[in-house]
Amino acid sequence: MPRATRASRLTGLLASVLLLAATAVACGSSDSDSGSSSSGSSGSSAPAGAYPVKITHKFGSTTIKSEPKRIVTVGLTDQDAVLALGKVPVGTTEWLGGYKGAIGPWAKDKLGSSPAPTVLKDTGTGPQVEKIAALKPDLILAVYSGLTKSQYQSLSKFAPVIAQPKQYNDYGVPWQQQTEEIGQALGKTDEAKKLVSGVEAKFTAAKKADPSFAGASAVMATPYEGTFVYGSQDPRSRLLSDLGFSLPKDLDKVIGDQFGANISKERFDLLDQDVDVWIVPDTTSAVAKLHSDKIYADLDVVKQGREVFIKETSDYGNAVSLSTVLSIPYVLDRLVPQLAAAVDGKTATKVEQPAS
Repeated sequence: MPRATRASRLTGLLASVLLLAATAVACGSSDSDSGSSSSGSSGSSAPAGAYPVKITHKFGSTTIKSEPKRIVTVGLTDQDAVLALGKVPVGTTEWLGGYKGAIGPWAKDKLGSSPAPTVLKDTGTGPQVEKIAALKPDLILAVYSGLTKSQYQSLSKFAPVIAQPKQYNDYGVPWQQQTEEIGQALGKTDEAKKLVSGVEAKFTAAKKADPSFAGASAVMATPYEGTFVYGSQDPRSRLLSDLGFSLPKDLDKVIGDQFGANISKERFDLLDQDVDVWIVPDTTSAVAKLHSDKIYADLDVVKQGREVFIKETSDYGNAVSLSTVLSIPYVLDRLVPQLAAAVDGKTATKVEQPAS
């Protein structure tokens, strides 16, 4: 699920793109094959016997016959799992902006001596198929995405595509499943599971260190076009639930099958939790604007100082939005102390924005 301000991504494909896709290297749209021998992504090889692998997704299944060498990530956060597993994509898709190769500081050291990936953009018409084709990929990852069926079919004409899982909302795949599916695609299933276990251990340690998180309620929101709250399938909300917090019981009923939605002031009860975590443009004027709303300001969560504010465009804010196997440890180092200060029952506590 993208940031709310960019929720209109991936809406269609240009007709001219389809012609190029049709003339590219064919790989079928459902059980497509990977077998390119062209050079590309660096990193350790998959163990013997890792292939073929078959991965099911929203639009069917895709078979990868041999280890991919040139990986392009259409999923907005998929690059982190690829890097964590020792591979460097030849192409990534920009979402947050400001990072060379679309690689955040929490993942930069995984590049090693490899060149930064080519950064692709989505201007509202879906993946840049022409530019993706020019990179000659032998695997396209769209696990954390809102790929449409037509986009999937077009991309599958020249490379096997792993689309988002069907059992979750678009942009709703848990980071654990994202990591393990990408690990399976790269022939590194065991390594992916170890990575997931390592990060899950950090959540366990945080919960043990602060048992007040268990049973406390929390919600993640942003002041986008009013008040936008993130649903239970959003990776940002999962940060809270994975730490032991409960989400508002009517949350998903209100937002429907989306990663999040704007709520009316009549539903500000969703904000009156033990902790409100706000992703804001800045931690000064944006906070003042929130508190100028008399209905919101009258909630106990505000009166008792139980809010957490995270600057949207900081490295910290970007890491929260990504919520990947690489960014989560970076987030927990910053978010856990903020949450602890917010739920400690001391109304004089002032929760400050940590360094990015």
